[in-house]
Amino acid sequence: MPLWQELPLLLIVAFCLAVLIRSLLLQAFFIPSGSMENTLLVGDRVLVNKIVYDVRDPKRGEVVVFRGPEAWAPQPVDGGDPGLFSKLGRTFGDLIGISRPGAKDFIKRVIAVGGDRVSCCDDQGRVMVNGKGLDEPYIFDNSPLDVPPVAGECRSRQFAEVVVPPNQLFVMGDHRGVSQDARCQGPVPVDNVVGRAFVVVWPQDRWANLSVPDTFDSVPPPINGDEGGEGGGTGVPIRGTDSPLSGKGDIVVTMPIFASVLFLARSRRGLPDRQRRLRP
Repeated sequence: MPLWQELPLLLIVAFCLAVLIRSLLLQAFFIPSGSMENTLLVGDRVLVNKIVYDVRDPKRGEVVVFRGPEAWAPQPVDGGDPGLFSKLGRTFGDLIGISRPGAKDFIKRVIAVGGDRVSCCDDQGRVMVNGKGLDEPYIFDNSPLDVPPVAGECRSRQFAEVVVPPNQLFVMGDHRGVSQDARCQGPVPVDNVVGRAFVVVWPQDRWANLSVPDTFDSVPPPINGDEGGEGGGTGVPIRGTDSPLSGKGDIVVTMPIFASVLFLARSRRGLPDRQRRLRP
C-alpha cells in the first residue's frame, strides 16, 4: 500500500489496540494529589494492571487504584468550564487511558485485608496489623501523635482497632499528614478496585517499580476467632493466592502487548519486497 494509505490504517490499528489494552489489560493513571508522596508525586503517571486481581486478591503493601465508596469524600479536581478542544482531548485521553482521574478515583496502599485487625498505635507510634507493628520507611510527613482522634477526620495518627470486613481493604496514603483514607472514611470493597499500580512510567527521571515493602512479610495471619467479631472475617482470599499466576500478573499482563507488537513487526517484515516498496 502507498504510504498515504498505509499510515492512516496503522494509526487506526494502533488506536484500537490502545483502547483494547486500556479496557482489559493496562491503564495509565495521572496522580492528582499529594496523598502518596513521596512514593508518588503530583503529575506522575503510573501503569495499572487491571487483570491481576482476576486471579488473586490484593495483598498487604500493594498500591491500588480504586473507585471511592459512597462514604468517601471526592477528591478535588481541576475547576472551570473546559472548552471544546479541552473536552475532546479529555475524551480521547480517557479512551486510551492517559486522562486525569475522576473525583472518585483514588490511589492508596493496602495496609490490611479482610479479617485483619488494624489499629494505631503501638509504643513506637506504629500502625499495627494483627498485633504486629509495621516499619514504614515510605511514610512522608506522618500524622501527629498528640492530636486526639476525631470521628470522620484523618488529622490524627491514632485510631481505634478495626476488624476489616470480608472482601474489603483497609487502605492508607503514604503522606499520612494529608491523606484522607480508611482511618476516617472506612474500608474499601475489593470489587471497587480497578487494579494494581506496579510502575511509575512518567516522568522519565521518576521511573520506579512499586514493589511491596518487606515489613508486610512479617505480618501474622488473622486470629481464627476473628470471624466471630463485628464485621470480621477469616482473611481467606476469594481467589486463591496459590495460583500459578499469583505474584506474576504484572509480567503476564504485559506479554500479550509485546506479543502483538512483535507479531505486527514480523508480519511487516515478511511481506514481499514488491508489496513493501513505495511507488515511484
